[in-house]
Amino acid sequence: MTTLIIRATNGASANPGVLRRHLVFMIALSLLLVSVATSRAAAQDAHCALDTDMAVREAFATPGGADAEDRSLPLATSEHWQQLARDIFAQLIEINTTHSIGDNTRAAEAIAKRFLDAGFAAEDVEVLVPAPRKGNLVVRYRGVNPECAPLLLLAHLDVVEVDAAAWEHDPFTLTEEQGYFYGRGVSDDKDSAALHIANLLRLSAEGYRPRRDIVLALTADEEGGTHNGVQWLLAEHPAKLRAAHVLSEGAGGVLVGGERLANEIQATEKMSQTFEITVTGAGGHSSMPSGDNVLHRAGQVLVALQDLDFPVELNRVTHQFFSRSRAITDGELHEAISGLLLDPPDPAAVAFLSGIPFYNASMRTVCSPTMITGGHAVNALPQRAVITVNCRLVPTDTRERVQERIAAVLPDSVDLTALQASMTVPGISLQPEVFAVMERVTEKVWPGVATMPIMGPGGTDGRLLRERGVPVYGTNGIFIDVEDDRAHAANERIRVRSFYEGLEFLYRLTRALAQ
Repeated sequence: MTTLIIRATNGASANPGVLRRHLVFMIALSLLLVSVATSRAAAQDAHCALDTDMAVREAFATPGGADAEDRSLPLATSEHWQQLARDIFAQLIEINTTHSIGDNTRAAEAIAKRFLDAGFAAEDVEVLVPAPRKGNLVVRYRGVNPECAPLLLLAHLDVVEVDAAAWEHDPFTLTEEQGYFYGRGVSDDKDSAALHIANLLRLSAEGYRPRRDIVLALTADEEGGTHNGVQWLLAEHPAKLRAAHVLSEGAGGVLVGGERLANEIQATEKMSQTFEITVTGAGGHSSMPSGDNVLHRAGQVLVALQDLDFPVELNRVTHQFFSRSRAITDGELHEAISGLLLDPPDPAAVAFLSGIPFYNASMRTVCSPTMITGGHAVNALPQRAVITVNCRLVPTDTRERVQERIAAVLPDSVDLTALQASMTVPGISLQPEVFAVMERVTEKVWPGVATMPIMGPGGTDGRLLRERGVPVYGTNGIFIDVEDDRAHAANERIRVRSFYEGLEFLYRLTRALAQ
């Protein structure tokens, strides 16, 4: 608009009246163009908006197999597609993708070949490599309306490091034993990756035409490392991660005593902030101890941190989580959750729930000492000790407030330093229409199982997209025993049946959200 006015001024400078009429005309024309563009955008938004009823009907309609009424769920998926998912799972587990010696690029290229062999166009299957061994795969499944923002399926190919001596099986071989799959990454996050890959190949074989594109992104270095795939793609290829909503990791089903309790949906997560507390002293010879020992004072700091509790701070996600949890619990736990939801919360209820780690982490910011170093010789009094404290902040908290609360319980003689934070402030993803689809798909696959929004106590790559306003939902439909979650641990495992149920759930959910 500025350029047009300047040109009008240059052409009408000899006649002020003509200039005014020209400017009025240009302003009116601009307003008209803006109005037309806005109307078109509104029409497009309405055309691309998610219709819950239509989405659920689409999820369970042919040609994606028999209707829900004609075949028993949750294992309606045929053995052919289950075998494909298992083969992909085994292939991914067998490729070492640890940061130290693994090769993410090799895994990305192996899966890219599967899509190319299945007939995907070369321009829709891209292995993008920012550094050796750190490749990412982006696959685009074309929908009928390219103007509708895509559905993004996000999973990471990298896994945490392995102490093979602590395993009963080869961590880089998919082992099936007594109803479980074993291997590094079977629950974080090669299970989700395998399910998304198998479902996309299935949709292609069925000739399925979604309304919006479906984009699959399999990335590097989510678990740590120097080349986080989502971060790099957002910086270098942001259009490839454009999405209306995202299905990612971060939650799944909860089994209690072998019974399905709830299907959790991660709708937000905590932010990480690390601090260092440094205690210094004069030191001296160990044979002549003084009353001021650095390690003694470091111990006092640890006691102070142990007694530090942050206030209860529920948000939209955690309030719904506790409200829905109250409906499926009983006894003392039910009473405690009811007390937590009072305004203000009942202190006795807060104290009870604080003793349960997941509930405690779900209702407040938490800080944990994770490392301590100090001293320089066995026969010398220490001159310095450093305590590392990792905090996980609720989305409504701030680094500054947490630092102030920690400082308030420390003696003046120590130094508190906030390390540079690499994690962004997470957003909250809780679109009513999307959550309603997830709830109804869950109910059809597992009748009577509650759908539960949660705040992830740890961190995922979803935070990088939420920061940009993209709604991210962490779910894979794989139910894990609440007391047997072995992600990042030795002998990592998931139930075989749960893996195939997750395949069914994500297939239906993908069809629903792609409409």
